[in-house]
Amino acid sequence: MDQSHIRNFAIVAHIDHGKSTLADRLLEMTGTVAHRDMKAQILDSNPIERERGITIKLAPVRMHYKDYILNLIDTPGHVDFGYEVSRSLAACEGAILVVDATQGVQAQTLANLHQARQHRLTIIPLINKIDMPTANREVTRDELRVIGFKDEEIIEISAKTGENVAAVLEAIVERIPPPRGNSSGQARALIFSSQYDAHKGVVVFVRIVDGEIPFLSSTRLMFMASGASVTPIELWYFIPQMHAIGTGEKLSAGEVGYIATGLKDVRFAKVGDTVTIPSERSESRDALPGYKEPKPMVFLRLFPINSEEFSYARETMEKLRLSDSAFTFRPISSAALGNGFHCGFLGLLHAEIVQERLSREFDLNMIATAPSVEYHLKKTSGQEMSIQSAAEFPDPTIIEEVREPIMRVTIYTPKRFVGPIMQLAQEKRGTYVDLKYTADQAEFTYCIPLSDMIIDFFDRLKSITEGYASLDYEFFDYQAVDVAKIDILVNKEKVDALSFLVVRDQAHTRSIEITDRLAAVIPRHQFEVPIQAAIGGKVVARSDVKAFRKDVIAKLYGGDRTRKDKLLKKQKKGKSRMKLIGKVQIPQSAFFEVLKRD
Repeated sequence: MDQSHIRNFAIVAHIDHGKSTLADRLLEMTGTVAHRDMKAQILDSNPIERERGITIKLAPVRMHYKDYILNLIDTPGHVDFGYEVSRSLAACEGAILVVDATQGVQAQTLANLHQARQHRLTIIPLINKIDMPTANREVTRDELRVIGFKDEEIIEISAKTGENVAAVLEAIVERIPPPRGNSSGQARALIFSSQYDAHKGVVVFVRIVDGEIPFLSSTRLMFMASGASVTPIELWYFIPQMHAIGTGEKLSAGEVGYIATGLKDVRFAKVGDTVTIPSERSESRDALPGYKEPKPMVFLRLFPINSEEFSYARETMEKLRLSDSAFTFRPISSAALGNGFHCGFLGLLHAEIVQERLSREFDLNMIATAPSVEYHLKKTSGQEMSIQSAAEFPDPTIIEEVREPIMRVTIYTPKRFVGPIMQLAQEKRGTYVDLKYTADQAEFTYCIPLSDMIIDFFDRLKSITEGYASLDYEFFDYQAVDVAKIDILVNKEKVDALSFLVVRDQAHTRSIEITDRLAAVIPRHQFEVPIQAAIGGKVVARSDVKAFRKDVIAKLYGGDRTRKDKLLKKQKKGKSRMKLIGKVQIPQSAFFEVLKRD
């Protein structure tokens, strides 16, 4: 189709502002999905997305409106999945910014707006949920004016009822510019996402930038970064189910589609690579600008509960990494838990989603160790190194300085919660930067260490603000910190999987917390089990699991006291011997308990 009749756009919004509902309504109004086939959040096809009410993975869909093809690329709203938003925006010329009329502009609204402007997209601002009794249109309009929109640009809608959504379709056609690729040039397509199919191999989602890709038996495609060459098995559109195009048809400049490559090795088709058709002139052809690799910020180790599943787990994680380029892993080994994986994530929600996908999609249950962040270390020799877990922490005597990642955090909240938020930020070692008031809203800026954010910061923020606060964060800098490595000893044996890093000022409190929790979940034995927390060779906290006591004198009735004393002495001697040779079985629940923080 002529590029002048193609519109590529994304919908961006803060979480729960109605983005997926608007996508549903557009699909219905364009006849892409019949009303009788409609179900809520149709683009959130993953069961985890539907249950949690959030979008995790971007999803493209092709719609027809009048004489136009509209390619919508749905995007996540949660801060942990901002990298998916960036990739979808790079495949578009425009974006619809959705703002909830009952909540107004929120942290992620501004973060997504900033990304869209960085990509120089045409932005259509919408005020959604105008049907709600608590909707405040005028205040929301004022907030949109403050962030740079003109009054006549703003469209008020109800995605739920469909009110004024037709105006959104007209605005997409009239305001968003068409693609500007070279339709007669050398074929170049940008891979903006991918997934793995057991029958079709690696399936890449592409935006055709220049030229065209025909579906012919003679078509050979090349991935410019990896050098891999394939004959495509199928070419598809998404409407919203995958729809294969026929032999002789093609994907042309400006269009969005799928290519089933048949590749079984996920490393040959990376997101951000350029797909082209090899020819004599393709050697000198420039690859398209790719994507900045998302940098994992939170790390934890995952171990298969069944050690025999290690090879299967490795294959599974390779497939998962194809569709989630922010997820990283490498094999490791633990004396306590056997073979496993050191994994990197963008945040704790990201880590939680990956573990849930492993369980649901691949029937793979894993034990997770304590989450950590990446520390930068400078040794006394002058050498610098990075570590991502307590297991990698070297001897403290050779460390000159440790630096931890600091995040610049923006918090939006009703101003009545200013006091509790300041107290929470102080507890989390936050450094105050700024506080602004707009009507009834307060906007905080703090610099907070990531290690203090990854456990319970978001949950506590929502709790103290009754769910009204929202936040956005980005990496700011590394700063020096005094860190201690806490080793956990069970029956005087070090359990490497339970070691963790903590700010030295918090070491004693955290050690008591951990040892008490372990003592509560480790079952009693025939001997007393000491649970200790140590920094180096110094024990800083201890809890004991009391021994079972057998009543060895129950069968004695009266008689000489010396007989009872002899039996008790014999029992004590046996317990002492058992303590030396006994092996303590640590249940899986103990590893989960040690991670919890109230």
